[in-house]
Amino acid sequence: MGARAFEGLKVADFSWVGVGPITTKYLADHGATVVRVESTTRPDVLRLLPPFKGGKPGLNRSQFFANYNTNKLSLSLNLGVPEGREVARRLVMWADVVAESFTPGTMAAWGLDYEAISKIKPDIIMISTCQQGQTGPHARFGGFGQLAAALGGYYEVTGWPDREPAGPYGAYTDFICPPFALAALVAALDYRRRTGRGQYLDLSQLECGLQFLGPALLDYAVNGRIATRAGNRDPYACPHGAFPCAGEDRWVAVAVTSDREWRALCQVLGRPEWAEDPRFATFLGRRRHEDLLEGLIGEATRSWDPFDLMAALQAAGVPAGVVQRCSDLHRDPQLKHRGHWVTLDHCEMGPTVYDGIPFRLSETPGQLERAAPCLGEHTEFVLRELLGYTDEEVAELAAAGALE
Repeated sequence: MGARAFEGLKVADFSWVGVGPITTKYLADHGATVVRVESTTRPDVLRLLPPFKGGKPGLNRSQFFANYNTNKLSLSLNLGVPEGREVARRLVMWADVVAESFTPGTMAAWGLDYEAISKIKPDIIMISTCQQGQTGPHARFGGFGQLAAALGGYYEVTGWPDREPAGPYGAYTDFICPPFALAALVAALDYRRRTGRGQYLDLSQLECGLQFLGPALLDYAVNGRIATRAGNRDPYACPHGAFPCAGEDRWVAVAVTSDREWRALCQVLGRPEWAEDPRFATFLGRRRHEDLLEGLIGEATRSWDPFDLMAALQAAGVPAGVVQRCSDLHRDPQLKHRGHWVTLDHCEMGPTVYDGIPFRLSETPGQLERAAPCLGEHTEFVLRELLGYTDEEVAELAAAGALE
């Protein structure tokens, strides 16, 4: 095994909440030294959100924050004072990559925008991620992933046709944008390796989100059709949905894409006569009678254990999966086999379960070595060991309020 993919890379991470920290987590988990710049004067929003270990709130007790900040160092720095901004500039001089996710104009107000920092370090790579990009009439509109998902059209197409928009779970674009950001960073690093020049990366959550609605956007552009809510139904599969099973609120999802799969579904459910029913014998027939068909299937699945039904359908070649709860995921045999769940010892929360690394590099595998840091946990280490401040200088910075 060789060194990890980003071994030796130095990252000054000014980002917060979702997209930025998740992106820099990829770097940290694969060997980069990532210094997370935070402040007690305005803590990261995720530090204030549950779930909290033991149900006890605290700045260092949120596993939501912890899960996306493994292997990072935390530097507590107050950018509202000149001395704090001077430390930030020194951190930029140390770094190869600078990441930030504030509303456009915030970094410029601190003298830390790309135009300013590229003058003191021309080969710096900087990535900014915000709701709608750094330019344009809506650039300064702040917000979170729920808002970008709504602006991107997801709320219009998610939910039931006779109900209000439901939207996908959580701050959706915060979780789908980081792979784009990582790819852009890798490309910029390769460009710098070949040319010696840095560059600025401007990532819009809205524009990244649109990539996942490509078919619907193209259908409107070409045919003028506007996609809207259709529940669990799909234009290319029938039946396609989640059906009730035995137990409290237990369900199995089924997606039938061919007549062969339809006949196999009928056999497993003990209803072979459905396959011969002229109403259901073809895809178009099933689509015309979808309400009736879903009701019949739901009655047939109610007596099944969801995991038994999933196994039986999969064995018959029918795509099916249990609608799993969080507790199911922690017992999932595939995730267990892959070693997905990793327990790390957090300085305040103690041993806590973390999501593992989502992709495996055979020659340069990543690793979860350290739990997420407490706020400011590594301030003195970063100042002394990475940036070269003396004990006296660190004391002066503390007295000036720069380390809050």
